[in-house]
Amino acid sequence: MSSVHTDYSEKRDFIRMRVDADVSLIHAGQVIAAICLDLSSSGMQVQAPRQFKVGDRLEVRIDSEYPALEGLEASTEVVWIADQPGGEQKLGLRILSMK
Repeated sequence: MSSVHTDYSEKRDFIRMRVDADVSLIHAGQVIAAICLDLSSSGMQVQAPRQFKVGDRLEVRIDSEYPALEGLEASTEVVWIADQPGGEQKLGLRILSMK
C-alpha cells in the first residue's frame, strides 16, 4: 500500500496535539513560512502557502517563544496533500528524524 493511501485508522495510534504555531519549512534551499496545525510523535499537519508533492523532503523548524525551551527541528516527508483555496495546501508530514 502506498503512503498516499495510508489506512487512516493508524492516525488514532498517536496522540495529536493541536498547536497552531508558526513554522519554517526548508525545501531546496528556500525557507517558507507556514503554520503547524497539529503535532504527534510521528508527524504533523501543516498549512503551507505554496504547492508541494507527496514524497518531498522538508526540514521543519518551530522556534520556541521561551528562552528556557528549545525549539523543534525535524526532517520530514510529505505523505499526503489537501489542496486549499488560493493555492495553499494542508500537508501531512511524517517525521523521519529529530535534531
